[in-house]
Amino acid sequence: MKFKLDIRPDLVAMMKAEVAAGERAVSAAMRDAGTGLKLAWRGQITGAGLGARLANSIRTEVFPKAGASLNAAAVVWSKAPVIVGAHDAGALIRSKSGLWLAIPTPAAGKGLGGRRITPAAWERKTGLRLRFVYRRTGPSLLVADGARLNSRGLAAASRSKTGRGQVTAPIFLLVPHVKLPKRLDLARDAEWAHDAVPELIVANWVEGKV
Repeated sequence: MKFKLDIRPDLVAMMKAEVAAGERAVSAAMRDAGTGLKLAWRGQITGAGLGARLANSIRTEVFPKAGASLNAAAVVWSKAPVIVGAHDAGALIRSKSGLWLAIPTPAAGKGLGGRRITPAAWERKTGLRLRFVYRRTGPSLLVADGARLNSRGLAAASRSKTGRGQVTAPIFLLVPHVKLPKRLDLARDAEWAHDAVPELIVANWVEGKV
């Protein structure tokens, strides 16, 4: 007498299908969490008035890049980590030389490409020399003697031979350091994304079965 055991449905096939569904669910959940965190960080940056360019430095990538895995992971980072990190931590910025930070006044104008101008670049641009003025209280100054202020309030070399309209214009404020205010809270959104992962996995797993 022979007996034949035929189990239906096929448990092995069912387990393989369930594992595949889990791999897809985890990968989709990590992709959703990574994208959500990227958008949240970008929203924080633009909301803090730091501009779309810095916001767009936030990127995300899911691993593995191809296929699905139960060990899928998402990485969210910035292509400008020093700047973003400074605004997230409220960093204390000091001069690289250990002396002064030169903060341009409105009379200094802008450098090439609208960037913040340096004292050396300002002297090359205007042909004027800057003079150091020490102040015991308040920031010390770099001033330009014999300058003129144009209609936009920018200091430039004066062409007057009589000295008419010439001023001593403060061009830079000199400070030993600058404390950036904490304008971002990236950890808050990272924690939210981390806590959302289990629910995202379940949602994507169920959706994959429907």
